[in-house]
Amino acid sequence: MALCSNFRCVAGYLVVLWSVSLYANGCYTSIINFGDSLSDTGNIKHLGIITNQSFPSMFLPYGQTFFHKPTGRFSDGRLIIDFLAESLGLPLIPPYMREDSGYVAEFEHGMNYAVAGATTLSSQLLADEGIHNLVTNASFEVQLKWFKESLPSICGVASDCRNKIGHSLILVGEIGGNDYYCLMHNGKSINEIKSLVPLVVKTIVSTINELIGIGAQTLVVPGVLPLGCSADHLTIAQGSKNEEYDPTTSCLIWLNQLAEYHNQLLQKELNHIRELHSNVNIIYADYYNATMQIYRFPYKYGFINESLKTCCGGGGPFNYNSTAPCGDEYATVCDEPYTYVNWDGVHFTEAAYKVIFEGLFQGPYTTPTFKSSCPLSSVVKVGKSSSY
Repeated sequence: MALCSNFRCVAGYLVVLWSVSLYANGCYTSIINFGDSLSDTGNIKHLGIITNQSFPSMFLPYGQTFFHKPTGRFSDGRLIIDFLAESLGLPLIPPYMREDSGYVAEFEHGMNYAVAGATTLSSQLLADEGIHNLVTNASFEVQLKWFKESLPSICGVASDCRNKIGHSLILVGEIGGNDYYCLMHNGKSINEIKSLVPLVVKTIVSTINELIGIGAQTLVVPGVLPLGCSADHLTIAQGSKNEEYDPTTSCLIWLNQLAEYHNQLLQKELNHIRELHSNVNIIYADYYNATMQIYRFPYKYGFINESLKTCCGGGGPFNYNSTAPCGDEYATVCDEPYTYVNWDGVHFTEAAYKVIFEGLFQGPYTTPTFKSSCPLSSVVKVGKSSSY
């Protein structure tokens, strides 16, 4: 997820190519991803270059831990999608947007359409709600449009496309958090925001059905994160009554209840899709509880610093200051990011993403469990350098 700011997205479409196949053990060799900054591996960076805009993830300290340079990822290192690719034995999945049309071979193992700041609802629908200051107009609808428009160049005839898509692992999000984020930051009440949750979920479901219609066979659909544990939201809510905070985690109860409401509606709709498409593998990824395990037991995972305090920020109780965000000259960076959960007030450290990944794809937080059909290899050590 990312802060709301004025930005007009202008981008060209790239001609890309990838091949997909399926190992005998059921693990895929291609990943197609849609989403926001939780899985954007560089689209926002390339959009920034194309449109002469600057975004924090285009500069250090973003990327410092693993890549030793900024890649456009909103973290100090790898994201969940990176750990998933590594565990499948794949190269890291490159972004769809590029400032040139070269390096076609990089798209052999998949494509990432996720863009930081992306919303589930279209910019027009949000404008109808009085929301005009979006980071990007690369909504779920736009990302799906990019994907469908690139298909003729990827696989030619329709039958080939269905085969390739059917043998790909498709990640449908995480997305939705930015919708609620921007609504809240534009003064909407919790009841007003909650009234839009069914529309957000309906849009996600519509996208899933479109993907199934063009051949998708395995889709991982994440729920939203515990919104009430974000240092950004906690900073804004300073002064709230004690009873508004979870006594165990100190997260905001009402915001986490909003996230749980979204996730409950989403799971209900996924069950309906399973009934209609029994031949399609729909996997729900419980990002909420995979993350809450960290907030409940941070020391268990090596997060010895305050679990709600950011590693990179501009001061304050949670080391988050919207006027001095991570990367700002007045912001500071911790010496040991791997001991922190929160990276910049909105996003996680690489170390936290690794724990979340393990809970999802190697643990119990997917339904049905991903590991039962695709046992993954061990992920390389957090912080190990990469040539990518």
